[in-house]
Amino acid sequence: MNPVLSARGLDKRFGAVVAASGIDIDVPAGQKVSLIGSNGAGKTTFINMVTGYLKPDKGAITLDGESVVGLSPRAIARRGICRSFQIPQLCVELTALENMLVACAASEPTGLAAWSAPEEGGRQDRAEELLRRFGLSQYGPRPVSELPGGVRKLLDIAMALTRKPRLLLLDEPTSGVSAEEKFPAMDRVMEALSGEAATIVFVEHDMEIVSAYADRVIAFYSGSVIADGAPAEVLGQDEVRRYVTGSAA
Repeated sequence: MNPVLSARGLDKRFGAVVAASGIDIDVPAGQKVSLIGSNGAGKTTFINMVTGYLKPDKGAITLDGESVVGLSPRAIARRGICRSFQIPQLCVELTALENMLVACAASEPTGLAAWSAPEEGGRQDRAEELLRRFGLSQYGPRPVSELPGGVRKLLDIAMALTRKPRLLLLDEPTSGVSAEEKFPAMDRVMEALSGEAATIVFVEHDMEIVSAYADRVIAFYSGSVIADGAPAEVLGQDEVRRYVTGSAA
């Protein structure tokens, strides 16, 4: 059986900077995989290549055995790879519910048409159901500009689910969330995603979150994968402690 996501020999350079070098990663269906590494290690570059925001200089990326290299981000999202962003991509002038309605409409094969109201065709029910699952119903009528950072994060992830993706990529889901809120926020995300068939890959800097929620950890350093395995195994490796967590003796 093909893995949901397969990356083979991915290379990406920006001038003299090596952002990805010979990356080989397979992600089976149903796994929760965390990508770790210091800033500039190549985690977000990998996410951007998988989702079409960057084209690799070399290598292959397949979703369920079908290549997605060269496709636009929109086309890749239609194939079943969706993402949230480190900085939530929201329309701050609209309410949380209106953002969800637009996302629901845009997720349909025909997209959002000027002659079709966003709340038509069951979109209202789908938008409200996703807000409920993420504990955001109370924020539905409020403009995004008034919402705290943690709520914006959850809304951005909820919007990514409107396409019912096979693979969901989360870029630092707890960044900007206070220490006392990070575990409740991640619990909410995982609980909301439990009703979906999506495989989850998330970039994270907080090792407590990584240890608690990942089935598997892939560590990046200088554009390369330096470790791949169970959380305790990877986080205990000397190279990871030296270059990623900063906890080497």
